[in-house]
Amino acid sequence: MIKLLRFLKTYKKESILAPLFKMLEASFELLVPVVMAYIIDVGIVNQDKTMIFRMGGVLILLGLIGLICSITAQYYSAKAAVGFAAKLRHALFSHMQSLSYNEIDQIGTATMIARLTSDINQLQAGVNMVLRLFLRSPFIVLGAMIMAFTIDVKEALIFVLVIPVLSVVIYGIMFLTIPKYKKVQQNLDQVLSITRENLSGARVIRAFNMESQEMERFHEKNDQLMKMQLHVGKISALMNPITYIIVNLGLIALIYTGALQVGKGILTQGQVIALVNYMSQILVELIKLANLIVTVTKAVACGNRVQAVFEIESTMKEEGTKSVVKTQDCVVFDHVSFAYGNAKEEAVSDISFSTKPGDIIGIIGGTGCGKSTIINLIPRFYDVTGGNVKLYGKDIREYKIAELREKIGVVPQKATLFRGSIRKNMKWGNELASDEQIIKALEIAQAKEFVFANEKGLEYKIAQGGKNLSGGQKQRLTIARALVKQPEILILDDSASALDFATEAKLRRELSEMQDKQTIFIVSQRVSSIQHADKILVLDDGKLVGIGTHEQLLLDCSIYQEIYESQQNNH
Repeated sequence: MIKLLRFLKTYKKESILAPLFKMLEASFELLVPVVMAYIIDVGIVNQDKTMIFRMGGVLILLGLIGLICSITAQYYSAKAAVGFAAKLRHALFSHMQSLSYNEIDQIGTATMIARLTSDINQLQAGVNMVLRLFLRSPFIVLGAMIMAFTIDVKEALIFVLVIPVLSVVIYGIMFLTIPKYKKVQQNLDQVLSITRENLSGARVIRAFNMESQEMERFHEKNDQLMKMQLHVGKISALMNPITYIIVNLGLIALIYTGALQVGKGILTQGQVIALVNYMSQILVELIKLANLIVTVTKAVACGNRVQAVFEIESTMKEEGTKSVVKTQDCVVFDHVSFAYGNAKEEAVSDISFSTKPGDIIGIIGGTGCGKSTIINLIPRFYDVTGGNVKLYGKDIREYKIAELREKIGVVPQKATLFRGSIRKNMKWGNELASDEQIIKALEIAQAKEFVFANEKGLEYKIAQGGKNLSGGQKQRLTIARALVKQPEILILDDSASALDFATEAKLRRELSEMQDKQTIFIVSQRVSSIQHADKILVLDDGKLVGIGTHEQLLLDCSIYQEIYESQQNNH
């Protein structure tokens, strides 16, 4: 948590001025009981109305100055807290972007969203409260005790007894609640995870009539969260009544002993009222301090969770310094093996093949055989665990990651589009792309017809996640987006699965006839999608069991023969 305070460095001035103005406000507040005592002992006793009005004016002036100081402190603390949260959120988001797929898979999307939103919001509230009250409340408590000593030492001893007892109660409750708030946030993560799954998979849940089971699962986790929050809330709720009891016992002792002192002529009525006011100020400030500690406790727990993400280092190091220079060999896999983070077995093992610039490479095999894993290694989404992947004769780890990925266009299995116009989505590939380039890419991807069937054309607004488009339309637009980038290597990861055979055939023909001959990797379950490729890779259980043209594989690869025959029979 302490490490996160580096994000407050930019707001040093605000972080100093906010508590400073709060302490100024507190100083003026501490003078109020003294003025009141003077009004009672001098003005009221002597029936001096002029003095009473004059001292009343002083009270109003103290109140106004305190108000100005308070508003100024609120402004500076809010500015520092909001700025701190903004910088922290930017830094955390950037750090998450730097993580490899391995770390992202392990952390989980719901957890990262919780860290970026609710955790940082709690931290913002904590910083705001600390800047406003962390010095002010102890200052008033200590100041009230000192002022009590200036009035009467014996009466002040009551303050000396009350304050340590209150401190023990406050710190004891804080000690009990800090670890429990951490568990509350963990339960919140689980609730967010289930919520996200249900919202993204709403259609599947309804298709399988699983609404009641999912509601039950959500209610179970939500009830766990509620019970934990109630448990922590009950412990935190003890703070106010206990502090009230202690302070009120102190007030009773103060009034009782003060009355005896007044009767003996040692103290005046004004001094007793001043002492009672100081005790009341302590009560108010300790209640504020109690609320501050609850907020700070939550903030510390959330801060530790955010810091935990910062401490996760990417397994993918930016070690490369070389620029990508095109040579005779394009992509080469040299005895490549790879295993996912916590997997016991390798996803792919001992994969070796080579390609030339302009080749079309087909990759086929059963579900879970490692097709997507292989193409994810080319743009270095994951680092190999054995062997090496080469691009233009050099290990891809020798290249700068940004420059490497600039040369590669990827169309993933799941077609993902972003909210905004079609033009805006197309320019993800190339911000400087002209409308002519976009239209050409749409034409190759077989998307031009349906895009311009709408009168808005490229300005047609896509809903979040492309919800207002069909599966085939989304796939064609994601292919066009990759083509706008004009990459040297184009990877199509089963990205035409929603297209009919005629549209897919047109797409393949357009891709093969492109003037800029790109190296194209086509991952597919259909033999018809890859049978015209220059080279076909056949995978089975993470191993390369066949490599060659369609005709060659039909002769000497039993796995390919089985796939081909099963699909021919289906037709």
